[in-house]
Amino acid sequence: MATLILVRHGRSTANTSGVLAGRTPGISLDERGAAQAAALPGRLADVPLAAVVSSPLQRCRETVQPLLDARPDLPLHVEDRINECDYGDWSGRKLAELNDEPLMEVVQAHASAAAFPGGESMRAMQARAVDAVHDWNARIEAEHGEDAAYVMCSHGDIVKSIVADALGLHLDLFQRLHVDPCSVTVVRYTRLRPFLVRLGDTGDFAGFAPREHPDSSGTAEVGGGAGAP
Repeated sequence: MATLILVRHGRSTANTSGVLAGRTPGISLDERGAAQAAALPGRLADVPLAAVVSSPLQRCRETVQPLLDARPDLPLHVEDRINECDYGDWSGRKLAELNDEPLMEVVQAHASAAAFPGGESMRAMQARAVDAVHDWNARIEAEHGEDAAYVMCSHGDIVKSIVADALGLHLDLFQRLHVDPCSVTVVRYTRLRPFLVRLGDTGDFAGFAPREHPDSSGTAEVGGGAGAP
């Protein structure tokens, strides 16, 4: 079956301001995010691509635009099912403030039981995203052959939930995964099982250098965070 190249959108203005953007309109890439997006065509230059599938949100559309500009024959498909998690009443709030919410502990340790007030549950988020992947795998394979590869640009929690499904991990464990902005994750699907080929690859190892104030809390940043400083 098809090879899925998952791209998390580049760093956004909400990432750098510590805000959980959710589906808030008008959130664009910041300067670094735009540079990350501009580098994406070069990173994928050796990969024949059948299509690009994108979340409808602006930050994802901006991330794939340089790739589309570099390959004008590459079709773009907008897929609502890989939209950001609907965080409901949490959308637009500071992550530092949300850390004090009792629900945050559930999101961190028991994600399958987490449902955002006024929004959706994390189980529903994963289910729609995984359904979209399987549908697009079948479509890409039918139209381009079983060796075809395609890009899907989405959001941190969406990417992590798709990877968890591919690995057979319970959703409660998906916070153990991490994907930086504009990172590339590759899942190769076969008739019997998926294979995780890459996870959160940015090609940048500077973020692994010791930090002056390391975070040892073990808390995963909802939405995916801003990546390495």
